[in-house]
Parts: sequence; C-alpha cells; structure tokens
Amino acid sequence: MAQNITQGVKALLTEANEIVSTMSIVEAKEKAQDPDYVFVDLRDIRELRRSGMIPGAFSCPRGMLEFWIDPESPYHKPIFNQDKTYVFYCASAWRSALSAKIAMEMGLAPVMHLEGGFTAWDKAGGPTVPHEG
Repeated sequence: MAQNITQGVKALLTEANEIVSTMSIVEAKEKAQDPDYVFVDLRDIRELRRSGMIPGAFSCPRGMLEFWIDPESPYHKPIFNQDKTYVFYCASAWRSALSAKIAMEMGLAPVMHLEGGFTAWDKAGGPTVPHEG
C-alpha cells in the first residue's frame, strides 16, 4: 500500500519560514565573530570536508540537533545552554529553517537561520575555514 503523505516538505518549509527569523548574509558577516552569536553548521561531514565552514561555527550534524540541545539528553552539548543568539545554517537554508523551528519549539531562544545558507555565504565571499575533525 502506498503512503499518503499529507504535508510535504514545501509546506513544512513555508511554515518554518513564517516562524523563524532569517539573518541576511550582510548581517551574518558582521555577526559571525561576535561572541554573543553561535553559528551552527548543520551540514554533514562530507559537506564540511568538501567546502569548509564559517570561521568559529559549531558543527552539529542535523540528526543530532534535538539530542544536543536537550539538557536531559545524555548527548547534550553545553554550547546549547548559553545566553546567546543561535544562527543555524546548512547548504541552502532548508534544513536550517526546519531545524530552527524545532529548536524554538524545544525552547532554545533566540534562534534564526542564515538566508540562502552556506552556498549564499560562499557566493558572497564570506570567509571559510577547513573543517577540523
């Protein structure tokens, strides 16, 4: 029997983008090294190895996000327990929109995501560093 998907990814993205604030590339270039902001790279290790990442960003594979945010999880990461603004990004701002919405629903705040993702950052000449790890 075929599945009956009732809400597709386009609808999920529309809903997330109505809720989540977006940071422009111009603003991100100003805030990337600001200690009050945590840039969270949601891309997988292959993407990071291929194209690097925003300097100072924290790598959090998308599949671990909820576990790393939750302080009750055995996988919790203290970086998610700070009074800072969290800026999520992925390659093209799809995973980051969905991730930011989930993070907000979990109570993480303030949270936003990078307009156009790492692809837009790189295209605009934003600095990158190799992934260490």
